[in-house]
Amino acid sequence: MATFVDRVTLHAAAGKGGDGCVSVHREKFVPLGGPDGGSGGRGGDVILVVDPGVTTLLDFHHSPHRNATSGRQGYGSLKNGPDGDDLILGVPNGTVVLTKDGKVLADLVGTGSRFVAARGGQGGLGNAALSSSRRRAPGFALLGEPGEKRTLILELKSVADIGLIGFPSAGKSSLIVAISAARPKIADYPFTTLAPNLGVVQAGESRFTVADVPGLIPGASVGKGLGLEFLRHIERCTTLVHVLDCGALESDRDPIKDFEIIESELKNYSADLSDRPRLIALNKIDLPDGKAIADMVEPKLKARGFQVFQVSAAARIGLSELLFAMAKTVNEYRAAQKFDEKARIVLRPTPVDDRGFEVIVNDDGSFTVLGTKPERWVHQTNFSNAEAIGYLADRLASFGVEKELFKKGAKAGSEVRIGNGKEAVIFDWEPTIEAGAELLAGPRGDDLRIPRGWEKFDDEAIDQLDDEELALQWENQVANPTTPRIEGEIR
Repeated sequence: MATFVDRVTLHAAAGKGGDGCVSVHREKFVPLGGPDGGSGGRGGDVILVVDPGVTTLLDFHHSPHRNATSGRQGYGSLKNGPDGDDLILGVPNGTVVLTKDGKVLADLVGTGSRFVAARGGQGGLGNAALSSSRRRAPGFALLGEPGEKRTLILELKSVADIGLIGFPSAGKSSLIVAISAARPKIADYPFTTLAPNLGVVQAGESRFTVADVPGLIPGASVGKGLGLEFLRHIERCTTLVHVLDCGALESDRDPIKDFEIIESELKNYSADLSDRPRLIALNKIDLPDGKAIADMVEPKLKARGFQVFQVSAAARIGLSELLFAMAKTVNEYRAAQKFDEKARIVLRPTPVDDRGFEVIVNDDGSFTVLGTKPERWVHQTNFSNAEAIGYLADRLASFGVEKELFKKGAKAGSEVRIGNGKEAVIFDWEPTIEAGAELLAGPRGDDLRIPRGWEKFDDEAIDQLDDEELALQWENQVANPTTPRIEGEIR
């Protein structure tokens, strides 16, 4: 079973917003108490937070689907529904969040860095919030918006100052054991190390981290061996240390050739690594042949402009000079940086659509309306309520959707689709008024049970009516309401 996972797919689903409530205040001797339905609660977000106690993405490997809770429906008496709880997911320091096509959304570096992976839906407004001077008693409420659902790629890039690179069995794990408290597995066969190891090193007053990057062989940059899986872990390193094996038993191996092969793989993987400082550690000089080979290749490497150190990780020879050279390059890099390394989060939000929608003419002559607001309004509409449909039509008309449909050549009876996929709403457009369909015989939003002119009665006039006559007028109106008329066929 894998114990280290540095690339996973996360299916994040935020919570749905709660529906608004349709309610009328009821009180003795107050037949028209007014709307008092509360709004629904907001759905919970799915949030990624850098947690120092998390070092791998293994939990997401086993449980890739994560869902936040939904908001609750509103109540009467102007009580809003509770919000859904946010789902907080801890991720390792250095986690990169990408879309499925590889676009970077966030680079989480530093404890506490946060990224909202999926936003919860807004709660629907209750009929109290929808009331106005034109719509005194709304008989509908808005539905809660669905929560955002996203498929994201989480990629871990180790946050280390120094990266140890080299062929398998070159002694990288032995070196990190010798200079830090890290205790990786060490054996005398290739590919012993199957995951990057991190160690904290103290050199004088300088403290820095060192990463052992395993699995680099010829062709690693194109997927051979384990190199492609772990090359990403050196992208954050400020300095690269080549650990060259001077005691290799293979006859076709020599330190200069190993160095050139690794450099070629780094160049093929990323051109950004070409400007990183390099140090060279000629390892295994405790062996007789190792010391002879190190003495032979050291002048050649120094002639190329590199700092070269002869060391033995097993015998602890030459490590002090190497450590202080590492500390010097790290300190120089840190002094040159002018940003706060604890807040290196890169966000690329979606550009704001100034117009807000788009009308597309399909090949079959139908029309598709796309846009954040129109599609959200459709999700908020209860299509079993004619008054709610009329409210949607008013919103679309005021937003300019009807005018754009006219410009695109839409006519009465044209098929119009709002949104895409299974959640799209399709209707036959009937532009009898500006909104495209006359959905109610009376003004939209009026309570059709209330008699015309009833709102003109003042308190004194109502007081002049006895209780029996007042109740009779109200009962007659409720028993014979005006029937709403829907001219657009919703299906």
